[in-house]
Amino acid sequence: MKFFDQIRFALASVLSHRTSSFLTLLGIAIGVAAVVLLTSIGEGIHRFVLSEFTQFGTRLVAVNPGRATTHGMSVGVFGTERPLTLEDAAALRRLSSARAVVPFVQGNAEVEAGKRQRRTSVYGTGSDMPEAFQFSVASGRFLPRDNPAAPRALAVLGSKVRRELFGTANPLGQRIRIGGHRYRVVGVMEPKGDVLGFDLDDAVYIPAARALELFNRDSLMEIDILYRGDAAVDKVVSGIRRTLISRHGREDFTITTQEQMLDVLGSVLNILTFAVGALGGISLLVGSVGILTIMTLSVTERTAEIGLLKALGGARGVIIALFLGEAMLLAAIGGLLGLGLGVGGAWLLHFMIPELPVHTSWTYVLLAELLAIVIGLLSGILPALRAARLDAVDALRSE
Repeated sequence: MKFFDQIRFALASVLSHRTSSFLTLLGIAIGVAAVVLLTSIGEGIHRFVLSEFTQFGTRLVAVNPGRATTHGMSVGVFGTERPLTLEDAAALRRLSSARAVVPFVQGNAEVEAGKRQRRTSVYGTGSDMPEAFQFSVASGRFLPRDNPAAPRALAVLGSKVRRELFGTANPLGQRIRIGGHRYRVVGVMEPKGDVLGFDLDDAVYIPAARALELFNRDSLMEIDILYRGDAAVDKVVSGIRRTLISRHGREDFTITTQEQMLDVLGSVLNILTFAVGALGGISLLVGSVGILTIMTLSVTERTAEIGLLKALGGARGVIIALFLGEAMLLAAIGGLLGLGLGVGGAWLLHFMIPELPVHTSWTYVLLAELLAIVIGLLSGILPALRAARLDAVDALRSE
């Protein structure tokens, strides 16, 4: 039997069972659409999180107090005899590969300006922060390079804090109180928005030494190092480790490169995308049951036709190919319909909710269509084998 004759045979069979064929196509289409839509959301979230994470650049190394445990979690200041200090940050700044070094302390405090007050995040940091985190100053300047141990009481406002406390007035040179202590405003940052759940605009930036005193801490929460573009990350990490061991006497700190952070984050997000795609794949299994049912009915109703084909010399391989082709045709058409629904649904969802990151990956689209065809192939094997095993004489008598 020629190839086009096989196609006509499969189409005739599908059209002769319009209702059951439609229900089977619908089952496959819903399954493929679910896979495409869910993976589009998962891939969109994946890209959104990575873009948020890398907007500060990709040459950052973080140093945290405490040696990492075997479970990959930092035990913090409770696992170290010597906390990270401003002197450690100063020592790291002397590394030839270090372009910027930022000590970091974070807390929450009342910020007052005149009769207005607001409780917000307060970040203790250093003068290199704008360069290290690609965070620009909108007006004024950032914190100057004062004596790290005794800096002046200066503050830089996030754009939201500036608006809430001063409205349209110019805050530069004005006095504010942070946790009861007086500071002079020297700058306002450009709007940055939310970054992984942290609103950098609703924050005040003060010298790290002042923040340690304000929050009654003796340890920095983190030291971030921006290394030079021509430096190898392995050598940067070795230099940081060597410097801090010479100061602490042992390795009681954790060094994490941004590449390591991105690898871990990427692995987690890949698992998330695969998981939501697998949930959609469950619908495809339901569609496979429909294909198995319609193909079984097709063999029963067309027993005489199968007998005639075998009497005319149709080999078992031809009979199997006919029924497998019919099953795969159903799955392929249902898959194409599902792709249209899934891609269209993803576009419509993003159009209705622009804040929701949605990105359709053509890799998952092709995998969904191939999976639909494979499911059709597997669902048609048993009915096809049953048809091929029929005896020509017995099949003709069934008429």
